[in-house]
Amino acid sequence: MEKTSGTKRNSFSSSLGFVLAAAGSAVGLGNIWRFPYLAAKNGGGIFLVIYLILALTFGFTLLVSEVAMGRKTKQGCLTAYGELHKKSKWIGVFAEIVPFMILPYYCLIGGWVLKYFTVFATGNGTAAASDDYFGGFITAPVSPIIFDVIFLGATAIVIALGVNKGIESISKVLMPLLLLTIIGISIFALTLKGNDGRTGLDGFKIFVVPNLEGMGAKDIFNVVLDAMGQLFYSISVAMGIMVTYGSYFKDDENLMKSVNRIEIFDTLVAFLAGVMIIPAVYAFMGDEGLKEAGPSLMFKSLPKVFEAMGPAGTWIGAAFFLMVLFAALTSSISILEAVVSGLMDKFGWSRKKAVTFETAAALALGILICLGYNKLYFEVDLPNGSKNGQILDIFDYISNNILMPVVAISTCILIGWIVKPKTIIDEATKNGERFGRKGMYIVMVKFIEPVLLFLLLLGSLGVWEKLLK
Repeated sequence: MEKTSGTKRNSFSSSLGFVLAAAGSAVGLGNIWRFPYLAAKNGGGIFLVIYLILALTFGFTLLVSEVAMGRKTKQGCLTAYGELHKKSKWIGVFAEIVPFMILPYYCLIGGWVLKYFTVFATGNGTAAASDDYFGGFITAPVSPIIFDVIFLGATAIVIALGVNKGIESISKVLMPLLLLTIIGISIFALTLKGNDGRTGLDGFKIFVVPNLEGMGAKDIFNVVLDAMGQLFYSISVAMGIMVTYGSYFKDDENLMKSVNRIEIFDTLVAFLAGVMIIPAVYAFMGDEGLKEAGPSLMFKSLPKVFEAMGPAGTWIGAAFFLMVLFAALTSSISILEAVVSGLMDKFGWSRKKAVTFETAAALALGILICLGYNKLYFEVDLPNGSKNGQILDIFDYISNNILMPVVAISTCILIGWIVKPKTIIDEATKNGERFGRKGMYIVMVKFIEPVLLFLLLLGSLGVWEKLLK
């Protein structure tokens, strides 16, 4: 039985292994299908500047807090909060529920990515570009479940192998491949010449050049909220992952330097996702194409873009979906590990038992979510403005829009006012490291961050939509 507490707890073999694993968690579907859309929607360069400022302040505060908390307690998220403060055990429970809810639908979407990769890799990309292909696939009774099982199975195998042989080893392979692929596709996207004289460079300008036309104070406020929401997707905070990975981070490694590297890696990939997608979509589909996000962008708009590229589009599409598959897999691995680690720490289970239990639960819920597109189909409007939502959207709304802000607000109150920022600062600098942005960190975790997070939560509950009408 693999032990997960005290000095016998497994650790990443090096800071590089930790950084690549943590960055692999951070670089997921949110970077690829949500960041470009938000940038195009929110004034291009304006959104980029606000996002970068928030990453260096808002994101940094949560990231360093969670990693330091994990290393200090040597516990996964389910028990780490209670180790830090006995009356805060409930935060750990909420933090554990988040990845438990996300894993089933994340692996289902990972299965969709795997399906599209196989379609393009076998030379059938033209079929994927048809209007009814995606809808026909996700509403099929069996095929989506098969791909879900394959993707979930691959995730479970990596976690069953453990921290070093599984998570660290796969991250050291997939993350460099992912980065090289996304750089290659980004460069190619800039060279494209599409319809009506539009080019990839025209799309790149939309992405990076600030556009304040028609934007008032209300619009800037919405940009800030969108950028904050994206940071949750981007850096994997408030979902137990960074606490868990921090618990595997060696005591003698430089925590601050590693956190800074995760920030840089994640922000770079998010930017490159925009360079990769916005120029290509704009060149072939114009402004209308930039209005799509999420599954519609990835599984409807982009296949049409690849088709418009001609024969080369099939291979570019295959490379793109392979890159997305890598990103989805590294993220699903971290999501499953957050749950597994919590179960091992709380109940003393072996890794094999915890993986088996959570994989079975994720499969059962994944099938339920899949059925939401056929036999259990219904539509619901959610408080955050999402229309015609299905079971997947309900899971996503509760986990991402409600529980994650609640966990993040509670974490800030715990660190800022109960155990005090010094607890985190001392852990992060116990090897003599310099805590950069120390003053900012204290002000953020005590005052600014809880307020911003509360505003974000109100937005998720639909309050701002009603007030700003």
